[in-house]
Amino acid sequence: MRADCVFCKLVARQIPASIVYEDAATLAFMDLGQVNPGHVLVACKAHAANIYELDEDQAAAVFRTAARVARGVRAAFDPPGLSIYQANGTPAGQTVFHFHLHVLPRHEGDGMQLVWPVKNPPRETLEAYCAQIRARL
Repeated sequence: MRADCVFCKLVARQIPASIVYEDAATLAFMDLGQVNPGHVLVACKAHAANIYELDEDQAAAVFRTAARVARGVRAAFDPPGLSIYQANGTPAGQTVFHFHLHVLPRHEGDGMQLVWPVKNPPRETLEAYCAQIRARL
């Protein structure tokens, strides 16, 4: 636990949270910002600042909980769509540096957008990128 981390404080019950689900490795709780009703955050209990710091068990646990919570959100709110969001680092939009996923019910016209410029590099470039990543796995 990190004393300066708001999510570590939630896990330790030092500050209040509306807890949706909890197991040994994860905590799912309502996002205070509530983009749409049923907006839940799923965090690993052990502090990891980002996806790079997760071990295999933590990663599996967070995504298991996210799937479970997503099914609960669908049953409770019946949204026509659902997005899972996660950011790593300030340039990606991360504001709380404790790994978490947003389980976000979606509706037409809800104001949420995720857009990026499609660059369509040639196949040779894609293969070179692929080889760089594969060599480091």
